[in-house]
Amino acid sequence: MTTTADLPVVVIGAGPAGLAAAAHLVERGIEPLVLEAGPTAATAVRGWAHVRLFSTWSELTAPAAEKLLAPTGWTRPDADTYPTGGDWAGQYLQPLADVLGDKVRYGATVTGVSRLGRDRIVDADRDQQPFTIRIRRGDGGEERLLGRAVIDASGTWSTPAPIGADGLPALGEHAASARISYRIPDLKYPAVRARYAGKRTAVIGSGASAFTALAALADVAKDEPGTHSVWILRRGISGSTFGGGSADQLPARGALGLAAKAAVDNGHADAVTGFRTEIIEPADGDRLTLVGEDGRRLDPVDEVIVLTGLRPDHSFLSELRLALDERLQAPVELAPLIDPNQHSCGTVYPHGHRELSHPEQGVYLVGMKSYGRAPTFLAMTGYEQVRSVTAALAGDTEAADRVELTLPETGVCGGAGLFDEPAAGQTDEGGCCAPAVPALVQIGTGISLPVAALAGTASGGCCGS
Repeated sequence: MTTTADLPVVVIGAGPAGLAAAAHLVERGIEPLVLEAGPTAATAVRGWAHVRLFSTWSELTAPAAEKLLAPTGWTRPDADTYPTGGDWAGQYLQPLADVLGDKVRYGATVTGVSRLGRDRIVDADRDQQPFTIRIRRGDGGEERLLGRAVIDASGTWSTPAPIGADGLPALGEHAASARISYRIPDLKYPAVRARYAGKRTAVIGSGASAFTALAALADVAKDEPGTHSVWILRRGISGSTFGGGSADQLPARGALGLAAKAAVDNGHADAVTGFRTEIIEPADGDRLTLVGEDGRRLDPVDEVIVLTGLRPDHSFLSELRLALDERLQAPVELAPLIDPNQHSCGTVYPHGHRELSHPEQGVYLVGMKSYGRAPTFLAMTGYEQVRSVTAALAGDTEAADRVELTLPETGVCGGAGLFDEPAAGQTDEGGCCAPAVPALVQIGTGISLPVAALAGTASGGCCGS
């Protein structure tokens, strides 16, 4: 007879954290079953394949995964180089999934997770029941699988935040969807380049993804007259708006902020501060007019790129007893460590299974999803999470409680909360918070950038909102 202990640990998502979790489970002699909605490993990462990470290869591979890959002849690329998302997927994540073989199922979208015969109300023998996982296959059919535990590493890529500063779509946002993108454009493709070349584009957001888009559009502007960006920020501009610069312990992330500053300094972009979009209206010539909550109307734009952060999708976990922070939608024990209202410029501390636990024993949210709406996730944080979680599932409490990671300073002063308040003033020391006084500005003079990679992404380093 099959017992709960004989069942696999079900891992949702074949991305960096999910595949690392599977590698750790294999190392501990526990059978994993990885369910991936897409047709290949790292489907979400491939969605930003053109974007260069601001973490090096040395920070983007998990030791347990390297051990699993070693017998195949795989070697990690140069530890000090910065891969693109496509490099990460093709040179590491897909080979890792291939080694795991039939432990990874593609075209398997998880639509629900519960306890066998128990909805979230029922207490009786709840912890003794296996998890039941409902999936929808690529052919449209449905299945029910059983698992001894569930590790949700499904990420947040599929649920970008909308334009509205209140967390809701701006009025007219859906109607204008043909002119709105929620992704960093891949401008090497002629059709994509043609969409933005010679056009006026609004870039909404204040983090690494917005920096990347601004820098990419500035490159187009050098060759395509009329290409211009309007960078829309809900807050003011301070010395920390562009990140940590040369002081950032992730140098490429610092360079990315400097690239965004150069786009403004060199006249390829204007920065509009203290602007919270309420309405998007059609304008002449198939253009769009953005109207702020204060009634201000910006000059019409041809395109809008919305990079205001990502959100977790908990809908398929609704029958589980999760303890989530009411603001961040992250596990309640983790939330105080990553809350951008409190940790504007500091360090996000390493953490493990205890901070990731829920009242529902045996279920963990890891990777980007564990951070909810917080914008400071690093890939190596996810690797430490799954190392601890899998040790806990194996009953190795000593290893699970051990911290085996030292994180760099985030160098990021961003996110939501206090930084959007007009009363949050800038300090004499050039601190994180500047007054959100509405203004259209061009800043400073041109700067020289290091040769290091100038692109970053929420998935590879930390994400801004």
